[in-house]
Amino acid sequence: MLSRMAKSSLFAVFAALIVVIAAAAQPGENKYNSQEISESDGVPVLMKHLPDYEQIRGKAVFARDVASLKPTLGDRPELDMIDFSAGTEAVTAPYDAGKLLIVEYASPQASVEADGQFQKAAAANTTIAYRRIGNYNVLVFDVTDAAAANALIDQVRYEKQIQWLGNNPFRISAERAFVMQTADLFLSTVYVILAGVGIALLGGLISGIVYFQLRERRRAAMTAYTDAGGMTRLNLDGFTPDVFP
Repeated sequence: MLSRMAKSSLFAVFAALIVVIAAAAQPGENKYNSQEISESDGVPVLMKHLPDYEQIRGKAVFARDVASLKPTLGDRPELDMIDFSAGTEAVTAPYDAGKLLIVEYASPQASVEADGQFQKAAAANTTIAYRRIGNYNVLVFDVTDAAAANALIDQVRYEKQIQWLGNNPFRISAERAFVMQTADLFLSTVYVILAGVGIALLGGLISGIVYFQLRERRRAAMTAYTDAGGMTRLNLDGFTPDVFP
């Protein structure tokens, strides 16, 4: 029988083995509470979309609320425009061209609604550069060189791929899509009407020919012709045969 000390050692080794296996099965811990993290290191994918992430990773800040952004960016009115209630995530980092902020909304609709507000804010403040890239709303604060700020924004890539079950509705503009859909509907309606008229004419022609052929066969089988239509008439012409009891 094994001694108590040997049993304790085996138990410790077994527990350590379980911890190692569990750690290997979960390589990326979601300590950021992000909706999408990297499987290799547990860092939010949004942070890795920062330009030159490997060089500024120590200065990057991930946020799920405005309070986490203000220590880095300061108390700015533009930050209060961000609605974090529906799973919005943001990341910021300082660069030579300014302080970059990338905001990712949970839906394209929310991103489009915020786009108008950010555009107005950037138009009213020359120290802010802004652009919407994919589903990202990208801002650069404390801009001194507009060209450098725009070059920094150019490095932001929205790399998420969307697979549509049918045709991509955003492949063309909304106005062109509306015109094309209206034209398709009009042509389909015309085709249906013409097909209905053609079927009606063809059906009428076939029915007329069949009816004419039946009438001709019936008339050919008659020994004498009368236009009385089966009514009682005078036999003045002598062609109607006598009817015997």
